[in-house]
Amino acid sequence: MSDAAVALRPYGGSDLPLLERLLGDARMMMHLGGPESLEQIRSRHERYCRDNEEGVSRLFVIVTATSSEAAGWVGYWPRDWRGQAVWETGWHVLPEFQGRGLATAGTRSMLARAAGEGARRYVHAFPSVENAPSNAICAKAGFMSLGETEFEYPPGHAMRCIDWRFDLETARGPSTMAGQ
Repeated sequence: MSDAAVALRPYGGSDLPLLERLLGDARMMMHLGGPESLEQIRSRHERYCRDNEEGVSRLFVIVTATSSEAAGWVGYWPRDWRGQAVWETGWHVLPEFQGRGLATAGTRSMLARAAGEGARRYVHAFPSVENAPSNAICAKAGFMSLGETEFEYPPGHAMRCIDWRFDLETARGPSTMAGQ
């Protein structure tokens, strides 16, 4: 099955309603410590806007190619993981857009952008062991499972997750090979 057609656009000031729907919904946040308060969401929104304005855009809205509707977001950010500088990634897709391959397509597109940046070799995702859809997205997008681990999210809340790693060198390599 091929990926759904999506586009990514930088997260911006008009995306607060999208973030409120994603992070304020108990179902959307059940694997991430529960919904965030409006104050937390607004603070996160301001940080996302500021981060995208200050440099390379790393937070994106997933837009459907057919209707140009905002379906969710995907992004990557710096993290120190086990003594190594890596990117961490995450995503959310609104319930009415789930099951169409949009998160996988958005994640693959984001990985291509991260590979093009050339700053780090690995991208890690840490979905809860109980979050079957996000774990499936990791597998479909080409991440390798490094097994279960404990991860702190939100701060002060330990969760059991699967450490998925994507090697950006593999994303960079094939595109430069002749005949491919």
